[in-house]
Amino acid sequence: MHIWWLDPFHGGSHAAVAAGYAAYSAHHVTLITLSQAGGWRWRMRGGAVTLARQVAERRDLPDLIVTTDMLDVATFRALTLRQLGNVPIVVYFHENQLTYPLPPERKRDYTFAWMNFTSALAADAVIFNSAFHQRDFLAALPAMLRRYHDYHELQTVEQIAAKAQVLPPGLDLPSLAPRPPRDCAAPPVILWNARWEYDKQPQVVMAALEYLATRGIDFRLIVTGEHIDPTAPDLVAARERWAKQTIHWGYAASRAAYLSLLQQADIVVSAAIQEYFGVAIVEAMACGCIPLLPARLNYPDLIPPAWHNDCLYARDEDLPAALERLIARWPELARRDWPSLAAPYRWETLAPRYDAVLAAIPAKAGKRG
Repeated sequence: MHIWWLDPFHGGSHAAVAAGYAAYSAHHVTLITLSQAGGWRWRMRGGAVTLARQVAERRDLPDLIVTTDMLDVATFRALTLRQLGNVPIVVYFHENQLTYPLPPERKRDYTFAWMNFTSALAADAVIFNSAFHQRDFLAALPAMLRRYHDYHELQTVEQIAAKAQVLPPGLDLPSLAPRPPRDCAAPPVILWNARWEYDKQPQVVMAALEYLATRGIDFRLIVTGEHIDPTAPDLVAARERWAKQTIHWGYAASRAAYLSLLQQADIVVSAAIQEYFGVAIVEAMACGCIPLLPARLNYPDLIPPAWHNDCLYARDEDLPAALERLIARWPELARRDWPSLAAPYRWETLAPRYDAVLAAIPAKAGKRG
């Protein structure tokens, strides 16, 4: 097939999935993208108009269009109907604006949540990056629809569910050299590879490090993730506080440098309140890190149930003691095959699944039509 992959917010994990699938697919995949420069709100509002214009300038037609939750699919479909006719459209949900947690001072703008809803309704197929994400979105839709005066159209939730399925994001990971044996007499290296933002709760992770310090537990630290505001007072204070323990702090200069840092770490920690899949954690496990994660979101699905007691903690306030216990068992836990948990998410494995799922959609769309 010839597939157009429309990416209105081409950066980060969105760009990685689009480019990774295009590189590994047996289909012919053409990327049609807009940068992140305009911000996600403007891309959701205006991306459909701009992508419709770009599509109108093309001479070819695809067999299938895949796009993301950042596109207003209903508007795009209306603007391109004469040109594209009934070319099936698939929307891939990296995240959604209905259940994404907000800072305490911000109120939800349901305009964007409604776009996600109508996009899912207008698409021929809906793909979520995790089963957790699918459950989360579908469970929240009825309450949003009931916010309005009448004609709640609750049957649309089942209509969306009927055409929904799950495909996790693929990871483009090189063949990594085996990690050298760890010196378990040396301080463990703790990794935090998330954005420094409210939804990743850096303050919870930093509090756990303070707890280790009060208990006299030595450690080294790698912090690598996007810093939206590198001058934020809490970030600056934390960087100064842990300067002596820090091996690296800041966004890695390249993909190779990032993976090299992950291979130096022993334990990867998260305290996120938003994680629809968990790419950073899977990347860390691929590099041999032991995960310590909250027992929420998609995290339990990334870890075998038999290992949940070792790797998951119930509440934010449980993280410090959980980290202390994990460090005490570090030599034992380090012997487990953590990279094997990441292997199913490599593009070499996932691309054939994507190809098969997407190849079946035109026929299904024709039957519905």
